[in-house]
Amino acid sequence: MIELLQFTFMQNALLAGLLASLACGIVGSLVVVNRIVFISGGIAHAAYGGVGLGYFFKFNPTLGAIVFSLVSALGMGMVQRKSQQRADTVIGVLWAIGMAIGIIFVDLTPGYKADLMSYLFGSILTVPTSDLWLMLGLDLLILLLVGLFYKELLAISFDETFATVLNVPADLIYNLLVVLIALTVVMLMRVVGLIMVIALLTIPAAISGQFVQDLKKMMLLASFLGCLFTTTGLCLSYFLNLTSGATIILVSGVVYFFCLVLKRFWLNKRSETLTNEASR
Repeated sequence: MIELLQFTFMQNALLAGLLASLACGIVGSLVVVNRIVFISGGIAHAAYGGVGLGYFFKFNPTLGAIVFSLVSALGMGMVQRKSQQRADTVIGVLWAIGMAIGIIFVDLTPGYKADLMSYLFGSILTVPTSDLWLMLGLDLLILLLVGLFYKELLAISFDETFATVLNVPADLIYNLLVVLIALTVVMLMRVVGLIMVIALLTIPAAISGQFVQDLKKMMLLASFLGCLFTTTGLCLSYFLNLTSGATIILVSGVVYFFCLVLKRFWLNKRSETLTNEASR
């Protein structure tokens, strides 16, 4: 590990992983609890439209992804809550349109797009210091918004009907949630890429949800697991000469399935113990 920290690009990569993990732990827990993983995937893929616009109009593609993901998030959130059509169908269409817009504008952009694949598959090893400051700013914004509206987010996550009775503006808070997802997607884009964002956003939260029920504890555990997965994946990718983003996701997936098996084994063992005690 000390050997890795000798390189500036590895220092930046580790910091990027830690900053992204904080956001995905907090927002990912809300995504899992509210069961809106599909919307998260739609926002992630639609954000590619902003990348294409950035290339074509020659501004930072990350800024384009922020704007496009925010617009897509609010659109998908509105569809999810208001549309009379099948929400998953409409979201799937918006998802595809966003990707198509990005591809078309990239095609129309002259010249060679050297770092284009980094937005699709991640390029955590090439994260510049300027992006670290952007990620830190997004982290602080996410922490501020979640801190200010935690009770409201908690209310709509577990009992929206009761929250409405208490005069919680459910639609407004839901829109806030999809905005938080959009900001997190942009952060994770540089770590694992838009294609695999949904995995890192949800796997740490899904694991923590198996062991804790309190939302705050779930967020803390998910953030810790995200840090663990990104750091472990980075180290493995360095020593085994593998793609960093894919390695991080693979580590996350292996731990997720291991936890599923472990929990199943523990539940079976506990059931057997209770049965034996009852038969005595």
